[in-house]
Amino acid sequence: MPAILEKWEVMPHTPLVEIDDGILTVAGEIRMPLGNFPRRMTVVGLSRNRSVIFSAIAVDEAAMRKVEAVGKPAFLIVPNGHHRLDAAAWKKRYPKIKVLCPPGAKDKVGEAVPVDSTDDILGEKDVDFVIVAGTGGAEAALVVRRERGTTLVVNDVIANVRNPRGLGAKAMARLFGFGVRHPQVPRVVKRAMVKDRNVLARQLRRWAKLPGLVRVMPSHGDIIDAPAPVLERLAEELS
Repeated sequence: MPAILEKWEVMPHTPLVEIDDGILTVAGEIRMPLGNFPRRMTVVGLSRNRSVIFSAIAVDEAAMRKVEAVGKPAFLIVPNGHHRLDAAAWKKRYPKIKVLCPPGAKDKVGEAVPVDSTDDILGEKDVDFVIVAGTGGAEAALVVRRERGTTLVVNDVIANVRNPRGLGAKAMARLFGFGVRHPQVPRVVKRAMVKDRNVLARQLRRWAKLPGLVRVMPSHGDIIDAPAPVLERLAEELS
């Protein structure tokens, strides 16, 4: 699978579902030898009939109608330098969309699509674009506050791939520690992306104390409900 797709190429994915007011998600797959690896896109509705797309996936037209019903895609978050596969295709479909990424990923993301900002330019009081501490500025997250609770959208820093499909996906999930038995900071992420484990642990503990935190949505794997104890455990394992 190339690192950048220029055309809108729809791969297998689940239906787009709303998990909270104006928060939609879809689980797709990345083709790999002997199986497909799961990946997730999250769509968050913003004020003024706009939306932000986190870790974009090219989905079918039925799903895209649901995306646009939440709000016209105004921001595209490429949460690290490895999640740029469909960014160029989204930019072509929505030429006015503004691309955000963490500062440590700007050069790599820029190979796929022009980057508009590495700062929070969403302008929303209830949605925060966050650079994950301890990753050398290479990883981004999103905090979304709604009446029914707070949702934390993360990328590679937490994985929860409980049911990998195919021999290749199962081998990759276990070998690299993508959370087959329980949510994990993947081993490959610890080696390649985490620059300071103690700083990342403090970030996880701050997230665990977010008021009204009800779920964590990772880019790889199942949604984590009642996540505060999970975040505390992951912080303890890091530090």
